[in-house]
Amino acid sequence: MLGIVFFLIIIPSLGFATDDEHAGRDCLPEGDKDLLEFPLNLEYLEAEFFLWGAFGYGLDKQAPNLTGGGPAPIGVKEAKLSPLVKDIIGQFGLQEVGHVRAIKETVPGFPRPLLNLSAETFATVINDAFGKPLEPTFDPYANDINYVIASYIIPYVGLTGYVGANPKLVSYVAKRLVAGLLGVEAGQDAVLRTILYERKDEEVAPYGITVAEFTDRISDLRNKLGKAGVKDEGLVVEPSQGPEGISSGNILAGDANSLAYDRTPEEILRIVYGTGKENKPGGFYPKGADGKIAKSYLPNTSSSD
Repeated sequence: MLGIVFFLIIIPSLGFATDDEHAGRDCLPEGDKDLLEFPLNLEYLEAEFFLWGAFGYGLDKQAPNLTGGGPAPIGVKEAKLSPLVKDIIGQFGLQEVGHVRAIKETVPGFPRPLLNLSAETFATVINDAFGKPLEPTFDPYANDINYVIASYIIPYVGLTGYVGANPKLVSYVAKRLVAGLLGVEAGQDAVLRTILYERKDEEVAPYGITVAEFTDRISDLRNKLGKAGVKDEGLVVEPSQGPEGISSGNILAGDANSLAYDRTPEEILRIVYGTGKENKPGGFYPKGADGKIAKSYLPNTSSSD
């Protein structure tokens, strides 16, 4: 009898899921559902951009059951990539398929929103970052370095969103999912930054602008659009801003303690819309993002829940 009592006392501490944790999938708090649904907007975007960039097709071919019948993305196409970069980006794309599936298996989700992944959309971001039109127009699909610079724009925003959502979550199920998503998104960002850091002093043809300056300008733009102070850093910073106030190399962005920055859904919308306003769609989401949180900022709309 004592052995049975001991087993019953000890077993919960071993980390096995309890009945409540299993049931959580069916009875998540509404706030958790909303916070889990919101990043689905970015996961759809990343899945389409990476799949198309590497393979020349997206979710409609790779996992049509996950699109929910949402419209096909605008302007996305296969990029001219070297075998190594194509391999890396292809892996990212397949990872994003898993992310979309994991979220939609946990919360109702929504169909893929209209995404504008045209070269023109990325060129607008780059022009805004430099405060002037670059000539010739920046083409994210032209080669390795352009594509990786364009990719620098995307996963880090989602990463900061997961960091921001985590302390607001209540349920075990939601926290576990966000931890899993954050781990891989952070890894993707680290890989992209490492590729760019290796070439940080290289000038991007034909602009005569270094890779490091591209990252600095993009990060500055995201800080400006987010309107919440510094939550973004390029590959090279003043030593006082680097790790422990010593290093100008900044291969991973982080605060004074090298902890990841966080962003709210409002800040993310301001950035991905490119408008600096959470209630004014544009950029990658010409008709706005979906889900209760995003739609709460759009006039005369309601969530698809």
